[in-house]
Amino acid sequence: MANDQEKEAAARASLRFIKDGQVVGIGTGTTAAHFIQLLGELVKNGLRLRGIPTSDHSRQQAAALGIPIATLDECPQIDVTVDGADEVDPELRLIKGGGGALLREKIVASASKQVVIITDATKRVPVLGRFPLPVEVIKFAQAVVLRKIEALGASVSLRRQADGKPFLTDENNHILDCSFGQIADVEKLARRLSDMPGVVEHGLFIGMASVLLVANGSEIVELRASNK
Repeated sequence: MANDQEKEAAARASLRFIKDGQVVGIGTGTTAAHFIQLLGELVKNGLRLRGIPTSDHSRQQAAALGIPIATLDECPQIDVTVDGADEVDPELRLIKGGGGALLREKIVASASKQVVIITDATKRVPVLGRFPLPVEVIKFAQAVVLRKIEALGASVSLRRQADGKPFLTDENNHILDCSFGQIADVEKLARRLSDMPGVVEHGLFIGMASVLLVANGSEIVELRASNK
């Protein structure tokens, strides 16, 4: 329960980055869900904004709360995005995609002037890789990509739903969860995965986070990227 309270505290701390009239990227996941709830309250109280959700699930939650929804066609530049992460290292590099929305999350982050990442303290790690790295692949290439990633030293499994069927992303792709252990060279791995034909996107987010808000008990720790 404390963990859930920390997620809400981090989400609440992110609200100061939201200004009237902005285009706001809306993340996906359990921490982002707290943000969406709080954003809905602000909209109800008169804040004007347009939201660009990173998943169908987040869009449904936002729309139900009365948050006006826009598309990247209408708003190709986003003022600020608030999203969670599965792991964060001291350089604010992230592993994302535990919720299966890494492709849209990365697109939205890339279109954003500012990316605010909200987490609880358990997500901070000295080295990325304890959390299995999600890699989104087209179905046709799945077997080939799986073997290539295993050749890099990872233990790879196809993500499945509770009924045993393969998990499908919003773009109708599959996800390979790749356990590398500690990732020695994050940039090198990101390049190698991006270069594999059939890989749609991977969950390494490098140089994208502007601000990290970490809830640790009742305290909020704010870290800023040195290049932002």
